[in-house]
Amino acid sequence: MRTRVHAVALRFEWYTGERMPTPATTPSEERVLDKPADLARHIVDLLADRQAEDILLLDISGVASFADYFVIATAVNSRQMRALIEIVDKDLRSEGVKPMHREGDSDSGWVLVDYGAIILHIFSTDLRGYYALEELWQDATEVVRIQ
Repeated sequence: MRTRVHAVALRFEWYTGERMPTPATTPSEERVLDKPADLARHIVDLLADRQAEDILLLDISGVASFADYFVIATAVNSRQMRALIEIVDKDLRSEGVKPMHREGDSDSGWVLVDYGAIILHIFSTDLRGYYALEELWQDATEVVRIQ
């Protein structure tokens, strides 16, 4: 049975993508991946380590209310796309970060994984050009681009 405080904390996390601070947690005890910017950069590092192509981290917090960051990357084939999704999922789950929602699959050429404040998009080369998220979100701030 959930208490009222627990329900408020869950709503806070759903709307903001961040965990509600608790009195028992001091800033020195916070995990690094609790901050959306650090989590987004960690995802970029994981993708870069696995040779994803054209990795882009966009800060969309100024132009969108549903998330703070987009991480966009290209996989050269469905096998690599599947491996990228698996490594990100495995690494983040070991840190206690679970996806809120997932759409698409490696065979479709596009996968979206929603981590609340961060939304990860992995595209095939063709679909990345077709959807052109960089153009659609041109008012967002480019934080990192690895080509």
